Amino acid sequence: MVSDASKKKAAAKKAAAAAKRGGKSAAAASSKAAASAAAADVQNGVDKMADMKISDRTCTGVLCSHPLSRDIRSIEQINDEATVYHSVETLQILAETKWQPFLSMIYQVMSPVLWSMLCCRYSSELATLVEIESLSVTFHGHDLIVDTELELNYGRRYGLLGLNGCGKSTLLTAIGCRELPIPEHMDIHHLTREIEASDMSALEAVISCDEERLKLEKEAEVLAAQDDGGGEALDRVYERLEAMDASTAEKRAAEILFGLGFNKTMQAKKTQDFSGGWRMRIALARALFMNPTILLLDEPTNHLDLEACVWLEETLKNFDRILVVVSHSQDFLNGVCTNIIHMQNRKLKLYTGNYDQYVQTRAELEENQMKQYKWEQDQIASMKEYIARFGHGSAKLARQAQSKEKTLAKMERGGLTEKVVRDKILVFRFTDVGKLPPPVLQFVEVTFGYTPDNLIYKNIDFGVDLDSRIALVGPNGAGKSTLLKLMTGDLFPIDGMVRRHNHLRIAQFHQHLTEKLDLEMSALLYMMREYPGNEEEKMRAAIGKFGLTGKAQVMPMKNLSDGQRSRVIFAWLAYRQPHMLLLDEPTNHLDIETIDSLAEALNEWDGGLVLVSHDFRLINQVAQEIWVCENQKVTRWEGDIMDFKEHLKSKAGLSG
Repeated sequence: MVSDASKKKAAAKKAAAAAKRGGKSAAAASSKAAASAAAADVQNGVDKMADMKISDRTCTGVLCSHPLSRDIRSIEQINDEATVYHSVETLQILAETKWQPFLSMIYQVMSPVLWSMLCCRYSSELATLVEIESLSVTFHGHDLIVDTELELNYGRRYGLLGLNGCGKSTLLTAIGCRELPIPEHMDIHHLTREIEASDMSALEAVISCDEERLKLEKEAEVLAAQDDGGGEALDRVYERLEAMDASTAEKRAAEILFGLGFNKTMQAKKTQDFSGGWRMRIALARALFMNPTILLLDEPTNHLDLEACVWLEETLKNFDRILVVVSHSQDFLNGVCTNIIHMQNRKLKLYTGNYDQYVQTRAELEENQMKQYKWEQDQIASMKEYIARFGHGSAKLARQAQSKEKTLAKMERGGLTEKVVRDKILVFRFTDVGKLPPPVLQFVEVTFGYTPDNLIYKNIDFGVDLDSRIALVGPNGAGKSTLLKLMTGDLFPIDGMVRRHNHLRIAQFHQHLTEKLDLEMSALLYMMREYPGNEEEKMRAAIGKFGLTGKAQVMPMKNLSDGQRSRVIFAWLAYRQPHMLLLDEPTNHLDIETIDSLAEALNEWDGGLVLVSHDFRLINQVAQEIWVCENQKVTRWEGDIMDFKEHLKSKAGLSG
């Protein structure tokens, strides 16, 4: 095959010959050959572009730590400078360890080669962390993170917090796709989607890690061939291979699946026979079974019931590698996390401790910051006033004014304390609807099953009024969502009766409602279509009650986050002015601050509430009664939701 370079060379020769002869025909042939070569260049460029993987994220970084260490220290190089391993950088890391008293002396007398050997020999002492300085991440041209730091220590479990839309999931994706400088020997698993629907059983899907095992075996061969025999990196690869031992794999996989709600029959069931939510559980089970060096989880509790949430929390407490988790559940973050990373104003800030400790520490730091800010501003105002009054006065006063001017300039050069920027707090509001005389909603000897041979409820009796605040709990499949549908009239009992007050208006929230949104429409147009005849300003106000204002109301809903779309649904439901709200997993896709606003709005509202949620904290905030759906019955739990959580721990053998 003739190369592109040969084509160009031949075309050039033909052009020269044509010019020398002055022959028009030869010149035309030369021009044609040159055009062919140019076309080949274009096609070659197109082929190369087709092979490229285009990302909508921009992340840059250069690894600075020892490349075979289990730990990473990285620094972003904005100008694509080469990677530099510098002993001064290493000394700065070591300065915080037990080596500090004599390292300075060693560095002065030791040759660079010996110093590097020392650094490699004691790499585990050097830096037990992933540290990326001056980190910036851009998504679709929008800066999500600018000039900040990210630190991840081996053996730590991090909760990543931030308001909806700040870029938490994008950051996880960047780490999972190795767009940040993560060494190749550190395996990463980012749980992004449910397991593929296939003929494979749930148990087989979890233990089918042959690809991972082959990759590790190849890595072990490469490490073993190195001069140092592979060192600690090889030891860790062998640990991973041992963890995948086929003789124990099935037992360990079965235990994980059981913890996530799969009994023995379900474990043998084909993955294609499960719903998307259950396949997501299988994917979570596989992620835990793989036990990667870096595990990235984005809202792992979204498809779990309370029992599975408790099991997952207790399991992740013992995860001894690097875990980064995004979760809207404060209770879950309290139980799992050793550190919190707060994403705010395009910066990342690291806090030690769980969620409650983060809240306390952040409040104290912000209080001290505001005190310092106010003191500095008072000083600046005082000096500026003095300079303005006496800068042109007597010589003595003028000198004092000049001195204050120098002091002011020095303060500004040294950097002034920034004013604390509070998170934007969303305020939800449900319109009060007054009272209806009881009984409002009554179940009388109700029996229900999707088939007569498979009953979910049998002879249940209870009543719900407008002062009821009830949380339904119980394992998946016990019939919590079914009970809500019986309340609304979407389902009818096989036997017995459901009585509703003639004027009762019920509104139900569930996740499938967002699927019915026309994403090409704006939230404003959607509301005006659903409630025709209303003025635009009235619809704007209705949407604004749930935190969507300005451009968010008029842009296509496909450009809104999942949390913002959930708020559109809340606005749509609230405009109907229901007497009773039935909320089925309302916290999915909402951030912690939004959930708190929802809880506050529900507590101030005068209607009745029946809630199904895996968020222990939300239940604790709004529910006055806990009803357990199990064994074809609905029974009241004597105690609060935290007592019920302890009961679940004890039941699963996880307490104490």
